[in-house]
Amino acid sequence: MGGAMRTVLTKILTNQQTFKDLSMGQEDNPYAKQNYEKYLSALKNSGLVSVEEKALPASADLAAGAEGAVAGALGSTGAAAAGSSDESSKEEDQDGGQSVGQRKRVKLSSTTKDASIMDSLKHACFLEELLFWTIKYEFPQKMVTFLLNMLPDQDYKITFTKTFVQHYAFIMKTLMKSQESDTMSNRIVHISVQLFSNEELARHVTEECQLLDIMVTVLLYMMESCLVKSELQDEENSRHVVVNCGEALLKNNTYWPLVSDFINILSHQRMNLNKRELSEHVEFESQTYYAAFAAELEACAQPMWGLLTHCKVKETLEYTETVVRYCLEALQLWFDAIGFVDEPAPNQVTFHLPLHRYYAMFLSKAVKCQGLDLDSLLPDQEMLMKIMVHPLQIQASLSEIHSNMWVRNGLQIKGQAMTYVQSHFCNSMIDPDIYLLQVCASRLDPDYFISSVFERFKVVDLLTMASQHQNAVLDSEQERPMLEGALTFLVILTSLRIHLGMTDDEILRSEMVSQLCMNDRTHSSLLDLIPENPNPKSGAVPGSCSFEEMLSAVADFKAPVFEPGGAMQQGMYTPKAEVWEKEFDPIMVVLRTVYRRDVQSAMDRYATFLKQSGIHTGNPWPPYKERSPLHPSYRGLVRLLHCKTLHIVVFTLLYKIWMDHQNMSEHVLCMVLYLIELGLDNQVQEHKEDEEPCIEEHCHDSWFPGTNLLSNLHHVINFVRVRVPETAPEVKREPPPSTSAEATSFGPSLREAQVFSLVAERRRKFQEIINRSSSEAGAQVVRPKSSSTRWVPPGTPPQLVTEILEVRESMLSLLIKLHQKLSAKQNSLPAGWLEEAAGADPARHAHGDGIAAIERILTKAASRSRHSQRTIQEICGKACPPVPPKKSSPADKKTMDKEERRQRARERQQKLLAEFASRQKSFMETAMDVESPDGEAAMDLGASEVMDSEILYDCVICGQSGPSTEDRPTGLVVLLQASSVLGHRCKSGNAKKLPTSDEEHVYAADTCGVAHDLRLALMQRFFRESSCLQSVSIGWDGGVYVQTCGHTLHIDCHKSYMESLRNDQVLQGFSVDKGEFTCPLCRQFANSVIPCLPGRGLEAGAWHAPTNKKTGVLVKEVGDLQEQLALFPTESNLSKEMELVIKDIKNTTQKKYMDYGKNPGSPDNDFLFMYSVARTNLELELVHRGGNLCSGGASAAAKRSCLNQLFQVLATHMRLYSIDSAYNPWTRLTQVTEIPQEEGLDEDRREVAMLFRDVPSLLIIFVLTMPQPLRKEHFTCVVKMLYNLQFVQALAALSAKFSPEERQAWRTSGALKKNAATGEKCFEALLSHVISELSSDEALYRLNAEETSMLSSSVWSPQSIEFSLRQFCLPFLRLSSLLQHHLYGDVLTECLEEEEFWTLAVGLGLRAPGAEAPGPRAPNSVPSASCLEWPGVSAFHLVTQWCEEVTGLPETQAEDSLALVPFRSPQTLLAQDPQWAAPRLLQLPDNYNVIFQYYHHKACTACNKLPKDPALCLVCGTFVCLKGLCCKQQGVCECVLHSQHCGTATGIFLLINASVIIIIRGHRFCLWGSVYLDAHGEEDRDLRRGKPLFLCAERYQVLEQQWVSHTFDHINKRWGPHYNGL
Repeated sequence: MGGAMRTVLTKILTNQQTFKDLSMGQEDNPYAKQNYEKYLSALKNSGLVSVEEKALPASADLAAGAEGAVAGALGSTGAAAAGSSDESSKEEDQDGGQSVGQRKRVKLSSTTKDASIMDSLKHACFLEELLFWTIKYEFPQKMVTFLLNMLPDQDYKITFTKTFVQHYAFIMKTLMKSQESDTMSNRIVHISVQLFSNEELARHVTEECQLLDIMVTVLLYMMESCLVKSELQDEENSRHVVVNCGEALLKNNTYWPLVSDFINILSHQRMNLNKRELSEHVEFESQTYYAAFAAELEACAQPMWGLLTHCKVKETLEYTETVVRYCLEALQLWFDAIGFVDEPAPNQVTFHLPLHRYYAMFLSKAVKCQGLDLDSLLPDQEMLMKIMVHPLQIQASLSEIHSNMWVRNGLQIKGQAMTYVQSHFCNSMIDPDIYLLQVCASRLDPDYFISSVFERFKVVDLLTMASQHQNAVLDSEQERPMLEGALTFLVILTSLRIHLGMTDDEILRSEMVSQLCMNDRTHSSLLDLIPENPNPKSGAVPGSCSFEEMLSAVADFKAPVFEPGGAMQQGMYTPKAEVWEKEFDPIMVVLRTVYRRDVQSAMDRYATFLKQSGIHTGNPWPPYKERSPLHPSYRGLVRLLHCKTLHIVVFTLLYKIWMDHQNMSEHVLCMVLYLIELGLDNQVQEHKEDEEPCIEEHCHDSWFPGTNLLSNLHHVINFVRVRVPETAPEVKREPPPSTSAEATSFGPSLREAQVFSLVAERRRKFQEIINRSSSEAGAQVVRPKSSSTRWVPPGTPPQLVTEILEVRESMLSLLIKLHQKLSAKQNSLPAGWLEEAAGADPARHAHGDGIAAIERILTKAASRSRHSQRTIQEICGKACPPVPPKKSSPADKKTMDKEERRQRARERQQKLLAEFASRQKSFMETAMDVESPDGEAAMDLGASEVMDSEILYDCVICGQSGPSTEDRPTGLVVLLQASSVLGHRCKSGNAKKLPTSDEEHVYAADTCGVAHDLRLALMQRFFRESSCLQSVSIGWDGGVYVQTCGHTLHIDCHKSYMESLRNDQVLQGFSVDKGEFTCPLCRQFANSVIPCLPGRGLEAGAWHAPTNKKTGVLVKEVGDLQEQLALFPTESNLSKEMELVIKDIKNTTQKKYMDYGKNPGSPDNDFLFMYSVARTNLELELVHRGGNLCSGGASAAAKRSCLNQLFQVLATHMRLYSIDSAYNPWTRLTQVTEIPQEEGLDEDRREVAMLFRDVPSLLIIFVLTMPQPLRKEHFTCVVKMLYNLQFVQALAALSAKFSPEERQAWRTSGALKKNAATGEKCFEALLSHVISELSSDEALYRLNAEETSMLSSSVWSPQSIEFSLRQFCLPFLRLSSLLQHHLYGDVLTECLEEEEFWTLAVGLGLRAPGAEAPGPRAPNSVPSASCLEWPGVSAFHLVTQWCEEVTGLPETQAEDSLALVPFRSPQTLLAQDPQWAAPRLLQLPDNYNVIFQYYHHKACTACNKLPKDPALCLVCGTFVCLKGLCCKQQGVCECVLHSQHCGTATGIFLLINASVIIIIRGHRFCLWGSVYLDAHGEEDRDLRRGKPLFLCAERYQVLEQQWVSHTFDHINKRWGPHYNGL
């Protein structure tokens, strides 16, 4: 839309006269008249008044018809209003079922707001009516787009903004009724953001159109639609109403578009009241509490923080004062509305006090930033006492909830307690509450405040020096947690400085340290856990420390690491050592923990640090942290620590702990000591001493002479009068007749016995304050004292009697006795220890247990007061009497017995745990240790150690040990997996790059799988089918890999185990119907059992012994063995299981990977598949060992192997196939024979030439088809003969790489050596012979020269030829050695890489380990040809025979060739290379953005659309659609299809839009994690945080290693079925 078009449209839309003419001039235009009537009708139906009707006197009816709605009416006439009120009552009835406890809605009877805001609209131009219809039809997207597209026109923007404000009330009314409130909310905000983000325009409409007034009115109207009567305090007479959070308006956050602009919701608060259930558990747990917290945070706290940002400068001082004044007025009104006098209603709590919090936060800002005098903003003492009640009630209720006193209210009450302290809420809820209590405590009488705390926490009755007491409110098990809660609260109250003088930087540091001490944190979780206010994490505030700077100052970064199980850690931040030492603050941790276990976690981590750094080895107590100084306005808070009531409580608790009274704990003592230390560090200014005497006159039962803690510490209390039950030991100790005598003998002492009743003390103080502060003293006296009766116990408990206890202790003496008790020594503090302590390093006592804490306090007391110092020295100097004997009352005995029993139980438990740990350790050692000889013997069940007798197997199900028999075979637990890992190997060791542009591609033509497929296809075109299928191995793609955990079980036990799994209803991560299970012992995933053959090892000595037979004899014996026909095994349980395992192996892979012949399912195909399984497993073991055998048998990569059992099963199966003697390769390998003339059979196809055959395949065929067990001498003979063939193949392949000139030169030079004695063992002579034989076919070298693109430019020297020959033969030697290792248990010798050839040749018996052994410096000095041993036939004759098979082949042209193998002739099979590099995943770019930018916009190849969830195969780089319906084939989605094609049902995919990797394994999948991490070592799953991501090489390496080692199933635990839907 162009500017000119907008201008024209604006004129039309905003021209009032045109609108009036067209809409009002109805006489001559019936169409306009009809439209105008529709418009009026729509207005009425929307509950609005048109401008004409507004003048009518209907407004009186309206007000009467719908009382209480802030807008007056919802209709234009009385009837309409009545109708709407009926509707609203219907709504109430409908909602009544949803609202908690069937509470009825209420309506306010009157409102001060102007009704016209809600119910009248005056449309003066088209734009206004257009907006009206847009709202009416709930903001259709096209209309929203049109209205926003017009905004660039300034005139339109101003008019539209005014129109929007004019319709604001109607918008919100429509939103409330909308069925699609979410969609509508978003569209409203799209418009309002555009309009109100312009500061000038926003100010303009605020002043001219009363925007704020409208918003407040509308929000009030919205909230009034869901008001219910408050049940807080006096439910019957309360006039207070609250918002019901069960209503859809709050539950669905319908109010949020308005709240973002709203500032003032100071009216109706106190949502979501909780009543404690005392009789039975609630039937229905309401989950609406979170809506209440969200509403307070969004509708109250956010506007509050917005306003507070303007209260940081002195210019806004008057506004702050005004808010504080209005808060106080609103609070007073609220107290009156709920009928609150002085005591909160019992068993009620609400966590929502927005008025209190507004008041607290504005007070804090006024003092901290604007320098206002606190006293000028505070009300009188009576009001302060009222203000403190509800926040204090919340703190007590937190303790009650954690003490399980609210357990009948269900889990939701715990949820509320957690949300209250949670990081997003704490600085808007618990912090202002504690600050408000700190303000009250600093201004109210400290004795009154302290006694209020203990009364509110319901532990007053516990604070007696008697050993027994009655608590009318708490059960015995609740007393201790409640006392701990009260003391912890007092410590928090007196030590927290968040609003009392800490700077924002200090607060941020403190928050960060407390979170890091609980647990190591990731950067993002730390950012989330630290409250946003008042710490802007962005560091945008001038002069403040940024989040990053602070983090680097307090924490060290731990890079992402891997746990032993393979689980991945993210980058973590952990506290620095000096933070633990100097800044760990357990009090802040307690304040910020959502779960109590986090406090224990912090203490455990602290203890670990102290142990590691050698500071303290025992169990440490929470360290004491010195506090920053208080702001002068809050100095009164220190008086709490210096009041007699607290000192009496401290003295009582010290005495009770020393006397081992019940319900005392270490935590209680810890908090008591903390309070004492806080008092010593925070001395009160002695300017109120003149007031003391007058108070003392009232306190005739005062314990201490003054209020200063330092002087009260050494004040001795002699006697205490206590009220105890008649059954208490204190009563029985003194016989009644002698009471009077005792009274006279005590004389004055009795009179001075202290009496202590917190309730009485609190009442007296309360009355005193009331009398002092109120002129209406008479009225105050008759106030109801509800709590005075509350402490009377119900029923008829034992009578209370008054007794006198002789104490004669001071706080100091009790501390010293407690020191003795804790250290379990009589004179734990010798007389001169104080002098030593004074001269020692003060940091020595900073960390430690209770003993260190007491020593620290005594040292501080002595250094601050000489009197205390003298007292301590006196007490220590005396020969301390023994710890007072325990009272021999039955109750005390019972307590002691209980403690002893607990101690014994703990010791027993620890002993059992230790025993279990040692058993587990020994099990792990035996089960997991691959390197130990025992482990080797158990794994390689053919090892010589166990050959002497029948092997015994342990069944992990029934626990019996015994041999495997025909009737009851034992099996090895195995996992069969289809694998294409080998097929993805390339010649180059470097990984292929992932394409990130259209020019880059990944080609699969050079992979091992493709190369072998081409080779087989080429052979099948020119040679006999059956011969081809014995000349290669398959299984590079789709082979079957077998791995085991090493545990055995009886086959019948396994069947019953599977049956039990089938009947198990628990949801498992595997499919029992597919034969999957977990090993009963180690829980490793498995899917089959390979039977172990019985009787293995009886003939061991014979067939393992070395031989002296000549080569010719052995060759003949091997030939004879091959001629032997196999006997079909007798029908037995063992043979059945063998067949089942073969079936399992075949079912593991897809059919296409088994049928390579022209006749699917033929015996030749079966034969090829079976021996290829053996080849695949040997090759994969080689890959796991690093591609060579240099590391020997102790390689960690060579996991426990089941190859021995696998070979037995395969051999038993393959013996059933006999090779026709006429075509037996052994004959052509060892004898010079006439090539049989083809008789036209099989279309003149001949046998595959020996030089084209795969030598390792021949080895496996020979071994598996000969009778088992095979004697080692015969195995060695086979290896020697095959080495000859492999060597000649190497020479032939090498000669094809020469240039014609080089070929001629080597032919000539080698011919001279032919006749020498060592001619047959000289590579030059053999090379010369091979070249001369092969040169007879001209096409041969020419075709291979064309094929070989990499013609070497360098000249071939004897050394380079020798090196190439070794490299060519090494893969065969490695495979032979591995096979020998598994069949005969031969140990693989460790060696250097350059010595590998020599070491393997010796190990295989190709060379005698004699004097010819090369020195360490010259491993290559022995030629590879010296290992040749010819079978009594001339080497040159054999070579000639093998070469003739090649030279006689027809040369074919390309015209008739298959498309699969273009331009190939059979002669090109000569130039083979058996070496392959290790398999690798694709190389990924370092920056994730490179991948995202290219693939996020890449179209799907199947449908050319942008996929919703694009994914990448990390094996081959294919781009696929995750869950894409476009690419679905026969109900299978593309990722699953590709995993079957590329990895034989194993796929590794990178999800582009989520940066995570998913693994598909068969019918299951799992989320693996991400290999891309941000700068802080964290994943960003689904790219939610939008951080730059970089490749984590270590993680990618682990992914690759799991892929290569086939351990996805074992390491990743969270698997689920994908139902072909990925």
